[in-house]
This record gives sequence, structure tokens and C-alpha cells, in this order.
Amino acid sequence: MDNIDKRNRLDEAPFSYRVLKDGSVFLYYFGKQVKILKGKEATKFLDKMKMASDEKELQLLMAKVTGNFKRGNERK
Repeated sequence: MDNIDKRNRLDEAPFSYRVLKDGSVFLYYFGKQVKILKGKEATKFLDKMKMASDEKELQLLMAKVTGNFKRGNERK
């Protein structure tokens, strides 16, 4: 895992998620919504989250699901 997060950005826990009643999952990056998962994709994500062993692995899973969403033009 050390080769994946060389700058230790996942230690800050930038990602979070929220599950709605209908099973949809909202993913957040520093409190801003970046992705919505629904249906099979949401179920698969939640299953992987249950299997994760520690906080850093949870952060890595959320980072992989959100993909490459930062392009340098985000407002702060």
C-alpha cells in the first residue's frame, strides 16, 4: 500500500460517504460531493467497504471509485 499513496494524502481522510434509504451512495471529497453510486455499483461498493481492514484501505477504495476527478480547475 505504501507504493500507492506515496505522498500520504489518504492519511488526512479526505473521502467520506453516505448511504441513503434507497441504497444510493454519495461520495464526498473534503465535504464536497464528487460521485453518486446507484444499484449494483452501490451494492458492490458497500460490500468492498465491509471487507476493508483499516481506515487507509477504506480511503483507497473511495479514491479508486471516484476516479480521476481532479483536473486543476476546482474552486476552493
